[in-house]
Amino acid sequence: MRPMKTIVTRMCNSLIIASLLIWSVSGWFEMLAEGKDLGPEYLVQNPVLISTPDGATISAIVVRKKALEMPLPSVLQFTIYVRADGRDIDSLKEIADRGYVAVIAYSRGKYHSPDAIVPYEYDGQDANAVIDWISHQTWSNGAVGMFGGSYNGFTQWAAAKYAHPALKTIVPYVANRPGMGLPMDNNIFINPNYQWTFYVSNNKTLDNAVNNDRERFRKMQFAWWYEGAAYRQIDRIDGTPNPLLQRWLQHPDYDSYWQHMVPYQGEFARIQIPVLSFDGYYNDSQVSGLNYLREHYQFNPNAEHYLIIGPYGHFGAQRGGEAVLNGYLVDPVALIDTKAITYEWLDYILKHGAKPAMLQDKINYQVMASNTWQHAPSLTAMANAELKLYLSDDKFIEKNQTARYRLSTHAKKQEHFLSQVVDFKDRQIFNNNYYPSSIVTDEIDTSNGYIFMSDVLEEDMLINGAFGGEIRAIINKRDVDVGITLYELRPDEKYFHLSYVIDRASYAEDPSRRQLLTPGQVARIPLTMTKLISKKLSKGSRLVVYLNVNKNPFSQLNYGTGKEVSDETIADAKQKLRVQWSNQSFIRIPVWR
Repeated sequence: MRPMKTIVTRMCNSLIIASLLIWSVSGWFEMLAEGKDLGPEYLVQNPVLISTPDGATISAIVVRKKALEMPLPSVLQFTIYVRADGRDIDSLKEIADRGYVAVIAYSRGKYHSPDAIVPYEYDGQDANAVIDWISHQTWSNGAVGMFGGSYNGFTQWAAAKYAHPALKTIVPYVANRPGMGLPMDNNIFINPNYQWTFYVSNNKTLDNAVNNDRERFRKMQFAWWYEGAAYRQIDRIDGTPNPLLQRWLQHPDYDSYWQHMVPYQGEFARIQIPVLSFDGYYNDSQVSGLNYLREHYQFNPNAEHYLIIGPYGHFGAQRGGEAVLNGYLVDPVALIDTKAITYEWLDYILKHGAKPAMLQDKINYQVMASNTWQHAPSLTAMANAELKLYLSDDKFIEKNQTARYRLSTHAKKQEHFLSQVVDFKDRQIFNNNYYPSSIVTDEIDTSNGYIFMSDVLEEDMLINGAFGGEIRAIINKRDVDVGITLYELRPDEKYFHLSYVIDRASYAEDPSRRQLLTPGQVARIPLTMTKLISKKLSKGSRLVVYLNVNKNPFSQLNYGTGKEVSDETIADAKQKLRVQWSNQSFIRIPVWR
């Protein structure tokens, strides 16, 4: 069994990386309030106060060049981040230098807005109000484009929900979708960004001191874990009330609260503008970003929506990639100029320029380990075949390795089960070490859970897309959180992390409605919200699936009682969880042969 210290260290490092989903920024409010001199050729309006229909005030900055003929198209960034070192004003200058009127607007309550700071809830309607204001200015030709990443990607979709006629395009990078990725992942509330609410709401700019205090929040989550308190009490353990988290915990379903913030289902049919999305295989919020794309095409099959995706993390996708990502040496061709492509796209839409050369089809993806880009008309068209592999109960032992089980291409005629017992009172053992803190590793966690291995690949093969499948299991409780991680075991005996998912069984069918399991009966848990990847698998490699119950300090702990998970405590752990994993469980892997 792997030493506990090793597992804790790896998982802590993983979550530190995950927590960097938010911008870590030092304050520049004082400098900007004094005004940064861009030179006599620029006109800077700072601050501009814009009223919304419901009486709130949005604070904005406008930069344009005096020498340009008016009116002009405008480029808007809408953000909750009042950012550091003049970065916002520098971005506005760059946009203006490219022949646009540049506007940045901040979420209500931020910068010079006197209102309360409430992330997510009003950004769509407020961005729409800003777009309307821009369209009525003398310097505006009535055309507005938007771009930006993470939270700023969310605000673009939130604005698009209102379909203002002046909004002509959006360019979201790694777009967050509230309630679907953060603050919960597949209905499981996760801890890495706990401090984010304080970071953005403690003052009119950003509270960098609290955001950078990693030790405080690491200590908090371990204290919560060892105490066995209800998740709803985690801010009590921290010692500082977290009213935003408490508000979100009232909505464990993906319900109307979350649905109101962005386009939902049929509302995507109204979004007729061209869209260019950027994302990454190792972006923590990829499920959010690609969910926008999937629903856009589902409800608007003729949508002009392009995707550029490659081996990028959350930040790398916004700046064109990193030569080394979590220990993986990225193919040189994957390193792109995200900003240049963005401006090419804006020129294409707003100034009738040429379409970016990279957009050879709707889906443009870098195939890892091949140093090539490929292009497809849709996500499904990335693959021309599918591997259906069953999680069998046949043991697979090689080279004195820990006992594993076979990934089989055929289902057994008789259903058999592999048993697992999880003691939620035991806080020394963590289950489900899934996060790719290192993409290429010498070993994977075999201390608990089950490992399944395929036969050796007889030829090279591309895995292209997001894996799916179905887990069949019998449990003695009413709910369970399941984790699955997919690896390539290469011929050099190193493991390459391909994808992962954590799923709450009671929401697997419908994230908007909880459906509890019946103890003692076979439950079917579909695997749907998984991460997309493209990777060349070498001849001689094997596919490896790691199956486990999700039990660790880094997310809610689902004790399985059927009560609201945020209210469960260690007192609900008297009965151990007993899972019987069926050999009829399977995963589907899209491939290109």
